[in-house]
Amino acid sequence: MAVDTGRIMKAGLELAGWKKVPADSAVHVRGSNIRKVLISVDVGTAELLLAKSLGCDAVIAHHPIGIARVNFYKVFGRHVEYMVEHGVPKGVAEKALAPLTERVETRTHADIYDDVVGAARVMKMPLVNIHQPCDEYMRQVILKKIRRGRTERVSDIVRSVGEIPEFRHAATRVRVRYGSEKNRAGHWALVIAAGTNGGHSIAKAYFQHGVDTVIYLHVDPGDLAKLKEEKLKGNLVVLGHLAGDSVGLNGLADKLEDLGVETVRMGLLPGK
Repeated sequence: MAVDTGRIMKAGLELAGWKKVPADSAVHVRGSNIRKVLISVDVGTAELLLAKSLGCDAVIAHHPIGIARVNFYKVFGRHVEYMVEHGVPKGVAEKALAPLTERVETRTHADIYDDVVGAARVMKMPLVNIHQPCDEYMRQVILKKIRRGRTERVSDIVRSVGEIPEFRHAATRVRVRYGSEKNRAGHWALVIAAGTNGGHSIAKAYFQHGVDTVIYLHVDPGDLAKLKEEKLKGNLVVLGHLAGDSVGLNGLADKLEDLGVETVRMGLLPGK
């Protein structure tokens, strides 16, 4: 069965249970009669050429490109929703988010953002990127796995996530970057599918308002160093970027295959 790029985006939204396309996702080059797609976490001109050589009719990227990269910071408001849900006052949450939003918006403002999309246009290669919906699906998978297991100790959370196939197959292990596996998990928060990790200021807000264990997909070494300098009470669990993104993209690929579309999963960790 052939699909068009609109149906591909709809499949991503269905994966998350959403109806609206978030700012960090977009159909960049439209196309129809798509029977075979290349799916990758990151896509550049090389991946477009590879897709063409493999006979693919479209390319699906995960991480934002083009206008979706320029607008990436617009999805960060979900951090505030998460923090408020876990007991952080809204004003404190908004203040904690501000440095991240400013840093990313300033950086992406300087990007030559249309290079990959421009190459896809020249090649007439349909191109889509689906970021937050795939991350939301990944969040749901991880949340369900953690809730089904023990959560008495931080080590229980580490063990549960490590049993998910993509994490089991990863070269990286789930790591406790701050605190200890031996500590009680206490009140824990899974902070995923808000664009990117919250860094130092958001983890600090959680720790200072009753959350004992914060779970990120990845963290910047500089942010981790700041946490260690301040010696706040809490635990930071870091799951692993490729493993997590693979969960979301494998979910999307499976859904597309159910629609009759052949998928080439480039660089993804096995989901079985």
